[in-house]
Amino acid sequence: MPDRAAILVLNQISAQGLSRLPAERYRVGKDEARPAAVLVRSADMHAMDIPASVMAIGRAGAGTNNIPVKAMSARGVPVFNAPGANANAVKELVLAGMLMAARNLAPAMRFVAALDAGSADLDKVVEDGKKAFAGYEIAGQTLGIVGLGKIGCLVADAAIKLGMNVLGFDPEITVDAAWSLPSQVRRAGSVNDVLRQAQFVTLHVPLLDATRGLVNAANIGLMRPGAVLMNFSRDGIVSNDAVVEALAGGRLGQYVCDFPEPALMGHDKVIALPHLGASTREAEENCAVMVVDQVRDYLEQGHIANAVNFPAVSMARESAYRLAIANANVPNMLGQISTAMANAGLNIHNMVNKSRGDMAYTLVDVDSAVSDTVVASLARIEGVLSVRYLPHR
Repeated sequence: MPDRAAILVLNQISAQGLSRLPAERYRVGKDEARPAAVLVRSADMHAMDIPASVMAIGRAGAGTNNIPVKAMSARGVPVFNAPGANANAVKELVLAGMLMAARNLAPAMRFVAALDAGSADLDKVVEDGKKAFAGYEIAGQTLGIVGLGKIGCLVADAAIKLGMNVLGFDPEITVDAAWSLPSQVRRAGSVNDVLRQAQFVTLHVPLLDATRGLVNAANIGLMRPGAVLMNFSRDGIVSNDAVVEALAGGRLGQYVCDFPEPALMGHDKVIALPHLGASTREAEENCAVMVVDQVRDYLEQGHIANAVNFPAVSMARESAYRLAIANANVPNMLGQISTAMANAGLNIHNMVNKSRGDMAYTLVDVDSAVSDTVVASLARIEGVLSVRYLPHR
């Protein structure tokens, strides 16, 4: 990595995060032509001409739908995110949405906003009108959670402390998430089981081909009459047409979401928020700090943590001379890489190689300096996507 590596910032990134890029090593700006890395929040990078100089992309948040991940994988560029950094902010908004629905706060607020403050019988109008907004308490109700990652676990814990019964479903729950999950959470066998049994259902899954339309016309009718569906993940996970139809038929009581889609706007049984899930000062700072640290560790040491398209790889430095190699996960790649190094007279001091799907990544510490010629010969191996020489500074 050259002196004063350029970092391109596409959105407003928390100053607390950017401060973790020391000025003597990094130049940070919005107009960098040849950046070593890109930091982004919501900017759409799909139509962007991403410079060949880019070695990493960091998303200061969890979702990466705004980044051309597949194209970056083909170039050997990891895309980092910050899973869990905004989890508490989302958890609190889920609780707020649940309480707004249970106590009919949105229509009640609209009722108050329309009152004549100068009316002589204001008190009577209020007293008579409040009957229309009587709600119910969430204690004792069942909350169904689809997706038991960091956010789902925090929501479960908070709901239990509020006296709710919690039902959870996640076929790909991680070991760490399982350890974090309160023991009182009952396990559901499927999404449909959650829809059938819960008064409130909250979704916390990424938008993938497998989760697009997860709640749809075929299963939304399984919900209890008057149930509340909450979506603070991604818009495409729920079919808006199915929601409108279920609301009209009385099968669904209310829909609470973080996406003001045209099909839902103005509906009196929809609470739509302007994508506020991670919009707290604390969450923005947490996300920025986390992703900046990951990008910097990758640029300087070659380590990978929380990349959506690369395996997690870390190796203690035992040599001043390190190579970081990204390649297609195909047979004999490690053998070819080792042979090329041996032919160049390099002695491998330590090595770690891991794969994830079609992608593999190797860190190699060698006992002597590596020439540009060797780096070029490694890059010419068919299937090698990128090669970086990271001498200790």
